[in-house]
Amino acid sequence: MYIERSLMPVLKKHLFQGKIIVIYGARQVGKTTLVKKMLEDCGETYKYLNCDEFDIQDLFSNAKTSSQLREILGGQRLIVLDEAQRVRNIGIKLKLINDNFPDLQVIATGSSSFDLSNDIAEPLTGRNFEFWLHPLSAVELEQTTSQLELNRRLENFLIYGMYPAVIQADSLDTKTEALKHLAANYLYKDVLKFQNLKNAEIVRKLLQALALQIGHEVSYLELSRLIGVSQQLIAQYIDILEKVFVIFRLPPFSRNLRKEISRSRKIYFYDLGIRNALINNFNPLALRSDIGNLWENFCIAEKMKQQLGLAYQSNFYFWRTYDQQEIDFIEEKGGKLFASEMKWSDRKTKIPVAFQDSYPNAEWQVVDRQNYIQFLKGV
Repeated sequence: MYIERSLMPVLKKHLFQGKIIVIYGARQVGKTTLVKKMLEDCGETYKYLNCDEFDIQDLFSNAKTSSQLREILGGQRLIVLDEAQRVRNIGIKLKLINDNFPDLQVIATGSSSFDLSNDIAEPLTGRNFEFWLHPLSAVELEQTTSQLELNRRLENFLIYGMYPAVIQADSLDTKTEALKHLAANYLYKDVLKFQNLKNAEIVRKLLQALALQIGHEVSYLELSRLIGVSQQLIAQYIDILEKVFVIFRLPPFSRNLRKEISRSRKIYFYDLGIRNALINNFNPLALRSDIGNLWENFCIAEKMKQQLGLAYQSNFYFWRTYDQQEIDFIEEKGGKLFASEMKWSDRKTKIPVAFQDSYPNAEWQVVDRQNYIQFLKGV
């Protein structure tokens, strides 16, 4: 069953505006399915080229002129280059196509932003639109089911995540197998190929340490002591893990008030199934002690998917003071602050006094199982 992605209407609006469309996303999140569906729907002649195939890579590598590139692309108006980072000097090739054939729409996808973006950043300056695709979101799944059914599946989402192959798997064993395959065969591979990194053990230990710290502030110093490498290397690996769409950082919110934390960060996983696979914990929620952290990660990651998928920009933060008053999530949008506390249980929670006194015009809410869809949609 095809599930409509939130990014689809955004992409369609940007077609044939004289620029290359670049779609970034981790492996297996559905980039190929998305672009093939768009090709079917657009009503234009098109050509799909899978750059994972060596003969396609050779065709582009041997093309030295815009005329030779046009011969490869044929007479179609819409071209998809899937996994475009495989093509050597892809940025220069795309620049030649865009400059010489402005009526031709090219869509390039890439599994690792550091490969593709580094290669196209300078050649395509001012010539491309960039978008990000992540695992399925709760808002996307709501289109195909009722909110009641979505709520029934929440525990499953918190344990097994929302990769398309996992969502569509017909048993828990199949979901577990798919996640372990994703983690072992794609996650490590994409991280280690960057700058020819060799030490898979450091990556494994770092990911496991981060998996156990979701919902908590992360210290690079503590991580370096735990894993036995420098803080500089920890920072480098975390940056790489962000660029392959495994984790993302949430900075602290501070207007430089004396008691506010201003130099720290929290780190979350885009997909909880990957996170749980890393620590090999697929236990049901009734047997877990990390349910509060899972719920916090889920809500904030889903909000991040909505932001990137819909291509709008808000600023996201957490907030804490030195005397331990804290708020899980702050959204700054249109000059206004929206504060949210994530609670899986029905326990009552009040806005911290220090925050209310400092930001009296901020809006406040508790996000639970009953209103999380409204939170994600911003309504």
